[in-house]
Amino acid sequence: MKILMLGGTRFLGRHIVEAALAQGHEVTLFNRGNTNPDLFPQVEKLVGDRDGGLDTLAGRRWDVAVDTCGYVPRLVKASAELLANTVEHYTFISSISAYADTTVYGMDESAELHTLADETVEEITGQTYGGLKVLCEKVAEKAMPGRVLHVRSGLIVGPHDPTDRFTYWPVRVAMGGEILAPSRPEMNIQIIDARDQAEWIIRMAEARTAGVYNVTGPDYPLTMGALLDACRQVSENDATLTWVPDDFLLEHDVKPFTELPLWIPETYNGMQAIKVQKALDAGLRFRPLDETILDTLTWNTYRTGDATALKLNAGMLQDREATLLQAWKER
Repeated sequence: MKILMLGGTRFLGRHIVEAALAQGHEVTLFNRGNTNPDLFPQVEKLVGDRDGGLDTLAGRRWDVAVDTCGYVPRLVKASAELLANTVEHYTFISSISAYADTTVYGMDESAELHTLADETVEEITGQTYGGLKVLCEKVAEKAMPGRVLHVRSGLIVGPHDPTDRFTYWPVRVAMGGEILAPSRPEMNIQIIDARDQAEWIIRMAEARTAGVYNVTGPDYPLTMGALLDACRQVSENDATLTWVPDDFLLEHDVKPFTELPLWIPETYNGMQAIKVQKALDAGLRFRPLDETILDTLTWNTYRTGDATALKLNAGMLQDREATLLQAWKER
């Protein structure tokens, strides 16, 4: 199978390329050549820009295209329309942020979607991101009706994650000591290892499967307590957890999902209780959580030189954590 990757050198994209190559497929990368340009020296690389620089794709044919970096409808429309007659199947990486109401638990693919009052907006913010993804889905589907796989991703985790929204927890637990744990042990969370999502995407592309799928995990109820316990088991240390409730965290202006990754006040935590049965029925499978934790720690050690250094792009600073823990004890 000949695969065109729009993107392909960051996080999920690089894992999709690796999964494709492992299955013997032929991959072409199209991107600006700015991020990890030395990756995958064995594949064809086309340099261009989605914003007015698609010329290098003209006149070429592939079996499938995978769009990992579509955020603005105008640009997705240009790519999808250009490729409509030259690829059989198009995978668009969307997001569960496409859903409108984060208070609803158990949403499936038919749940109400975000809308934007101004559909011409192109600035990507926390308020526009979900609505823009919805519009991207629409323009891709219009260009290739019945030939688009819409992957509504949850929180993608594992090695090479530039956001560190998951990495914070294995690293923080590996440091040991007293840890500020958000909400309560029973809080729902959902994550998917990028490698599991990548392998599933390649299988779906091979079968030319189209439609909308929620793609997160795992295939059992996962809680914050279970994740942190797994981190402690992998690290084999005596870290202690102090659970601090939502109201205290909000009162002290703790930023959900960034300052304390994976934490969303439970009233609004429907985004971590999404139904994924459709993807499970289509063959989505998950590696053990311990494997994801260990591989994330190993990668972070390689990246930073220190498995227990909080040199991360998300998470709580140690001084801030200590101050909040002291305030909680004094309350």
